Amino acid sequence: MRTRIKICGFTREQDVDAACEAGADALGFNLYPKSPRAVTPARAAALAKRLPPFVVPVLLFVNASAEEIAAGIAAVPDALLQFHGDETPAQCDAVGRPYLRAARMAPGFDLLDFGTRFQGAMALLLDAHVEAFGGGGKVFDWSLIPPSVPRPVVLSGGLNAANVIDGVLRVRPWAVDVSSGVESAKGIKDAEAMRRFCQAVREADARIADTPRG
Repeated sequence: MRTRIKICGFTREQDVDAACEAGADALGFNLYPKSPRAVTPARAAALAKRLPPFVVPVLLFVNASAEEIAAGIAAVPDALLQFHGDETPAQCDAVGRPYLRAARMAPGFDLLDFGTRFQGAMALLLDAHVEAFGGGGKVFDWSLIPPSVPRPVVLSGGLNAANVIDGVLRVRPWAVDVSSGVESAKGIKDAEAMRRFCQAVREADARIADTPRG
């Protein structure tokens, strides 16, 4: 088992390069205009061109229009999409591209029903429920995650090098997602923090591999 690593919210070339060197599998570019990490499709395209083979660009949308989504796809045609707003299954599926669907976790939220409705999603990205869309850098109660989710899980929300090992060991997600946990300021990544985060995920994977199967 290898937990995939997605780092989101890039705005600078040097941060893209450092994330790839650290071992990230996917890099996210935020196309939500209200986000402090927002970039234009053209800027996302310029940054995504720096990605080496097998590192996936991800475009984050929040309640975007069909025209806005089309502009993003035209700029970064090989991108995976991430829907982080109130998009319905029909709206996500209508784009006709592989996508992640964010779930805003809170007590009473029915993740099993949510996952059943979004069967077209490649994975469900589980984040804390905050007032703002696009992620709030807050940890949610991982015990809210049921033992059997109908889609692969991407664990997000307030992760950093100090807590991601526990998150991977407890949740066993398909992937983890981090943004503010590896930043020195919003949209400004810290190369050392990204390196430590990726190392921590690999350490968690090694612990799982060494665990005897009962």
